[in-house]
Amino acid sequence: MWPRSSVIGSSAADEVEYLAPPDPPQAPQKAPPVGACDCHAHVFGPFDRFPLAPERPYTPAELPAERYLRMLDRIGFNYGVLVQPVAYKTDCRALLNALDRAPNRLRGVVLVRSDITDEELKQMHLRGVLGARFSEPPPGLAQGGVGFDVLESLAPRLAYLGWHAQIWAPCHRLGALVQRLAPLGLPLVVDHMGYFDPSQGLDGPEFKGLLKLLRDNLIWLKLTAYRLSARYPDYDDLAPFHRALVEANSDRLIWGSDWPHVHMTEGMPDVGHLVDLFDRWLGHDEALRRRILVDNPAALYGF
Repeated sequence: MWPRSSVIGSSAADEVEYLAPPDPPQAPQKAPPVGACDCHAHVFGPFDRFPLAPERPYTPAELPAERYLRMLDRIGFNYGVLVQPVAYKTDCRALLNALDRAPNRLRGVVLVRSDITDEELKQMHLRGVLGARFSEPPPGLAQGGVGFDVLESLAPRLAYLGWHAQIWAPCHRLGALVQRLAPLGLPLVVDHMGYFDPSQGLDGPEFKGLLKLLRDNLIWLKLTAYRLSARYPDYDDLAPFHRALVEANSDRLIWGSDWPHVHMTEGMPDVGHLVDLFDRWLGHDEALRRRILVDNPAALYGF
């Protein structure tokens, strides 16, 4: 479930007043290690050049590449990974423009049409794209993505480029999905901390299944925690789950801010505080911190 502070609408989304992220965010209490990477964020605009899709599940504020890079500077991160948001559908021009502005600092994950050409894929790759995102969320949640049937049809071409598949689906579906998708030969990167239901507890079947996928090296997992909790601002109910994931396989974990925290109507996170929570939940372990913030993203995204 999404917390009550996250509203993802359909046609009524334009009537909702969404919050904007703090600008600037607070600086983390402790500087991150050199080479730290934010592995999940979005950019929007400039809208006069890159208008949103007419049919979209939410209407974000204009937050182009300059704002994101300024946020990275503030929190002391060297690198970032931009993920195509469904508010743009498969029109990736805003994301690609951002990659062009900071080619040594940013990588991209796109949404792709089923009929995309080899030349289009090649050009995206040359501009810093290293993955494509596929999803089948529950009804009412961020509809408008690209389904797993498209992934299966495009997999050989994505594998040729060395891309990975970023997947988002409810946790109870991940086991069957990974079994279905693993033979495609692409690294599988799971969104939003596995999208499990914390109310089931550490011993719930969803979370236990997620841990097994990690232990078996079948997935990479993005630690974008706050979406699973309504306990703003410290999300303390997620701390034991976070520790269990780290203990299961820290070599397959990466961290993402999910900036600019789209479709939030209350409880807007501050990225600097999210970095502090991550550090606290790791027990201030420098080796783990470097592994998840630097080494793992470098292996997956080529920084």
